[in-house]
Amino acid sequence: MGIEKALRAIIVILFTLFGENLMLVNGDFNYKDALTKSIIFLEAQRSGKLPSNNRVPWRGDSALDDGKLANVDLSGGYYDAGDNVKFGLPMAFTVTTLSWAALFYKQELQATKELGHVQDAIKWGTDYFLKCSKHKKLYVEVGDPHEDHKCWVRPEKMKTKRTVLMIDNNTPGTEIAAETAAAMAAASIVFRPIDRKYARRLLNRAKLLFQFAKSHKGTYDGECPFYCSYSGYNDELMWAATWLYYATLKPMYMKYIQEDVISASVAEFSWDLKYAGAQILLTQLHFQGHKDLEEFKIHGDSFICSVLPDSPYNQIKLSSGKNPEGRSYMVGFGKNPPKQAHHRGASVPKASKDEVVSCAMSFTKWLNVDSPNPNELTGAIMGGPDKNDKFVDKRTASSYTEPCTYVNSLAVGPLAKLASLG
Repeated sequence: MGIEKALRAIIVILFTLFGENLMLVNGDFNYKDALTKSIIFLEAQRSGKLPSNNRVPWRGDSALDDGKLANVDLSGGYYDAGDNVKFGLPMAFTVTTLSWAALFYKQELQATKELGHVQDAIKWGTDYFLKCSKHKKLYVEVGDPHEDHKCWVRPEKMKTKRTVLMIDNNTPGTEIAAETAAAMAAASIVFRPIDRKYARRLLNRAKLLFQFAKSHKGTYDGECPFYCSYSGYNDELMWAATWLYYATLKPMYMKYIQEDVISASVAEFSWDLKYAGAQILLTQLHFQGHKDLEEFKIHGDSFICSVLPDSPYNQIKLSSGKNPEGRSYMVGFGKNPPKQAHHRGASVPKASKDEVVSCAMSFTKWLNVDSPNPNELTGAIMGGPDKNDKFVDKRTASSYTEPCTYVNSLAVGPLAKLASLG
């Protein structure tokens, strides 16, 4: 199945369950449990000073000096996957899609008593983005992935250099700036009924970032080869403008969508390719009377038709345990769940303060050991099986066993809907 196919499958459920056409649930799986655990995984990915209500007992404070090399406080935010680097583009996409779930599945999340946890997860990201975004400047990465990948240690113990990367007038990064604008605009709608002052801060910053993104165009390749933008930046600009219109209802954003946006028919929705998400949001506006958005509806319909034959409801069941392997692909959930997630924090036990292990020995001691992780990475959705439905539950097989925040964030809305159906 793989990460990208999992993303496509999950997001199709998000779209399919968007309106009133409900799919029946036969009670085979405890979707409420899966929902709760999918959010707990996001909490395991937190960087910075952890809150007193931290629900992941084996995690502690980490990377408290992030940003020190640039004389700025960049503590907080999320580690994206199994390493200890903070990448801006996938983190922003995680927050945008979590906000989408919180907005369009608010009642379902309230019914399952998970809305507060989702809002906390969103705010953990937006608090970080407020630190990262300055006047015509955005910090987009903390940590050197090349150095980080030379050492297998939990984030609380890492000693690798915390390099800081940023974009500005001279080093543009339209994709990251626009995605961060989308995240803050979407989150501003989430927090408007709760904290209007905070929501205004997010929205004002989103407006500035969008202006920066479209006035200083250029693809940022500083996160390559880990998060290269293969699709260009037009999709992020369309995505950000759409969320800003939802957040403000200002004609200027609709005008930008109608006159400046370049749309496309695609068969994927991911951290790199946002057309389908924006098209679905614009389709909602089309049904509400914006008949001049017909092109986006056509492209949205095309996306749904390209992936719906895969049966999205079956994909959730496949991930939960109804598959040729007869196992779940979510840690701590369902039948025979994965035990060896490719994840530093989960695979390295908590150590005494004076214990020192060299980077060279860390791989021998923790990565390459064929045994269950000492810490359960509850709720993490694995990369999944290959095209032949083969799954290798080995920590060293990262394509099968490495989780990502932006997979779990996409699962929150569909799982909330399925849980609400009983």
